[in-house]
Formats: sequence, structure tokens, C-alpha cells
Amino acid sequence: MTGGANGETLLLGVDVGGTTTSAGLVTRDGRVLETRSQPTHGPDGRGAVARILAIAAEVSVLPVAQARGIEGVGAGLPGLVDVATGTVGGEAHHVPELVGVPIASRLADATGTPAFVDNDVNALALAEGRWGEGRGARSFVLLAIGTGVGGGIMLEGRLHRGAGGFGGELGHVPVAFDGRPCICGARGCLKAFVAGPDLAAEGSRRLGRSVDAAALFDLAKPSAPSGDRAVAAAVIDEAMEALAAGLAIIVNGLNPERLLIAGTVGRAFARRKDDLHSRLAKRAYAGALATTEVRFLDLAKDATVRGGAALVLYEREQRH
Repeated sequence: MTGGANGETLLLGVDVGGTTTSAGLVTRDGRVLETRSQPTHGPDGRGAVARILAIAAEVSVLPVAQARGIEGVGAGLPGLVDVATGTVGGEAHHVPELVGVPIASRLADATGTPAFVDNDVNALALAEGRWGEGRGARSFVLLAIGTGVGGGIMLEGRLHRGAGGFGGELGHVPVAFDGRPCICGARGCLKAFVAGPDLAAEGSRRLGRSVDAAALFDLAKPSAPSGDRAVAAAVIDEAMEALAAGLAIIVNGLNPERLLIAGTVGRAFARRKDDLHSRLAKRAYAGALATTEVRFLDLAKDATVRGGAALVLYEREQRH
């Protein structure tokens, strides 16, 4: 679809996180022109759906959007998404208000344009495949480590969603049979060892005071006080072992051409990439690891909205 004299139409991408929701206008070649962000939840911890719709509507009427037009809105959502019906299923731990809401049709009404929704990491994988570190790869897996742990699997240029939409739920592969309890109800999931809130909870429990994940990584550095350093280093060491086990599952099970690691906590692990690779090499088949390139992504703050934009293009291509 082409716009008027002001150029091609734009794509409206929305990224809904457990704490922050962003919306932005994206060109067909992946350039982000405008973004807006706000807390996902209101001061009372509620109102997420209304806030998502409001920020999408706000961006849809920005001057550049009015001048060039919007051909579609795509939203990356936390949890399991039924793409066909445009709703979130029963697994949306960080934004439970989304469950059962026909969010795609609500977004279409709010913006006056066709809307598509999918899991947030699936959407991010589509963006990396079209414009980022997945370009040129026939297969890749994106693992995003932040508030949660999600995966996006691209095989032969197609997004693998799985028979019931569970494809890519790599945060919930078991890496310790009798490990820590996970938010999903199981034990020993990868997420329970490496996600930000889980690292913070375990570090706080062992230190006897509240720390967040970033502080825990800092306390594990050689320059930290010895007592704190020993405790923090033990927690991070367990996380490194768990992450190496999780990555080995991907490398041995799928042997993708590339394995991309993103997310706020993913960037912290990136500073220990040599150590992580050594641990991974002890678990993965040598031949599989030799043919899977591991890359850490340091995405720009506004890059996540490209996921929703890529989702619009992907769904249009798949449906024609």
C-alpha cells in the first residue's frame, strides 16, 4: 500500500511488556520515526488494556501518521496468543488483564486500521529476521531474557508457532528436575534461574536484603565486598549453568544457523559471554555448536516496536 505525496504508508508497532508499553511508527524498511512509552499498569496496578489502546490511538494520530497513513497495527503481547482470534490465552502472567480480551479487534477499533497480535518475542524475531541480526539466515532462534524468558523460532523463513501456540516457550524448558518453583507452576524452568525477578528473589533471599538483578551482577564482580561477592557469585554461577543448559537444548534440538540472545538481563549475560560459551561447549554437540552462531543483541530502546510492525508485514504476506 502506498501513501500520498509524503511517501509510503507507515506501520504502527506496539510492544507490551510487564512494566512498560511502547508504540511507534515504523517504515517498511524498519526505521522507527516516532515512539511513545508509558507504564503498562496504572497507579493502582490495573487498567492495562485501556492504557494499551490509548497509547496506540495516540500514536495513530501523530502528524506524520496523518500525513502518510497507517496500513496496519501489530502488537507483541506477553503470554500465549491465539493469532487467529486475536486474543491472549490463559498464560499471561505479567499482564493478566489481557486474558480473554479480543485485543486485536479492540486495537483495530482504536486506530482505525487492521490489527494483528502475537507473542512479543515472536514479533521481535520477525523484526530481527526482516531488518536485524536474523537477516540472511535460513533458521534462527531468538531468546529474550528480561522480566521473563521467551523465545521466537524462525525456520526456513517461517515463524514456528507450534500446534497450540506454545512454540518458542523456551523459558519453560526444565534445566533442573527438582529446581526452583516457576511462575508457570512447574519446577526447574530456565526462567526460574535467569529471569530478572527470579535472580533478584534468589539473591535477596541469600543476602538477607533486597537487591535487583543488575545489583546482583555488580556484587558478583571482583571489586565487590568479599562476603557479598561470594553469595552473589554463587547465584550468578547457577544462572550461568542453567542458561548454558537451556542454550544446549536449542543448539542440539534445533541446530539453528544463529542463536540470538536479547533482553535487559541478556545484556548482563553478554558481559560473560566467553564463560557462557565454555559452559555451553561442555553440553552441546561440538558439531552442532560449530554450526550455530551465538550472538548477543544490544537493541536500541525503541527497537521493540519494530516487532509489531514486522508482524503486520508477515501476516499480510502469509494471508495472500
